[in-house]
Parts: sequence; structure tokens; C-alpha cells
Amino acid sequence: MSTQLKPLYDRVLVKRMDGDNKTKGGLFIPDSAKEKPLEGEVVAVGSGKVLDNGTVRPVSVKPGDRVLFAKYAETEIKLNNESYLLLKEDDLLGVINL
Repeated sequence: MSTQLKPLYDRVLVKRMDGDNKTKGGLFIPDSAKEKPLEGEVVAVGSGKVLDNGTVRPVSVKPGDRVLFAKYAETEIKLNNESYLLLKEDDLLGVINL
């Protein structure tokens, strides 16, 4: 998946995963009542964080990784009518290995 946006520094562009439409009991959840999932797929990454000594520490995730991120940490943006999240690498909680 290619995008028109290349994140800067330690920023990560993430596509949020779709949440469940039904409860475990089979009831449908309306969009207004759904909690946004805190899981997504990395689409693009920046070059890394510039440290105090001037060196660059590369970002530890790569495009295609599934990640968990902190609630309220994201900046939501739209590109070509698609919603993406722009996060700092520090806001990522972990990589999901399936």
C-alpha cells in the first residue's frame, strides 16, 4: 500500500483496523456506540528520532506491521478519502505477531 505522505522523524502513519460490528451474543453495535479500536497496520514510517548527540535512531516498526497504540495519542488525517492516524513512535505500545 503506497501513500502520498512520508512521515517525518519518529512519526508513523497507521491505518486503523476495523472494529467488530457484533457483540459475542450476536447483537449488532451501531457506529455511534462503537469504541474505536486501538490496533492498526503501519503504512509508512519516518527516518527516525534525532538524538541529543545528533545521531538518528531508526524507527523500530516497518510498513505492514500490526501495532497497538495508546488511546488519544493519534492525529487523524484524511488522504484520498481514506482515514489514517499519524502517531509518534513513543505512542506505540507493541507489535502484534500473528
